[in-house]
Amino acid sequence: MTPQYKLPVSVLVVIHTAELEVLLIERADRPGFWQSVTGSQDPGEAPIDTARREVLEETGLDAAHFALLDWHKQNQYEIYQHWRARYAPGVTHNTEHVFSLCLPSKRPVTLAPREHLQYAWLPWRDAADKVFSWSNAEAIRELPSRARGAR
Repeated sequence: MTPQYKLPVSVLVVIHTAELEVLLIERADRPGFWQSVTGSQDPGEAPIDTARREVLEETGLDAAHFALLDWHKQNQYEIYQHWRARYAPGVTHNTEHVFSLCLPSKRPVTLAPREHLQYAWLPWRDAADKVFSWSNAEAIRELPSRARGAR
């Protein structure tokens, strides 16, 4: 049987309110690592569909009910060594597609317990400082200008 490897293509979805409070979730496999919604693309799936699926799986929120915005931005980064076994041999880099999802207000979310331990809503500056990933921090710092442009 051939192992099922993750594709080296993923999404980052910054979930926020109109007041720019950002939802962060703490990884179960790395306590203390906070992030926005992320996830790998499934074979044949468009990035926007990956974003919708990951938001639903990781938070219980249905992105169809809110404003999901494709930033048409991609980040290329080296996959952390401790996660490389999830990818085919020789794969060292990932392409990440960035999205945001605007909610009218903060709301409780339903976490996937095997994936995340807890969640927090933080002002965007605090959220940018708390996430472990440079690309996640960069996206959160871009949020004020992106959100203004969407109005």
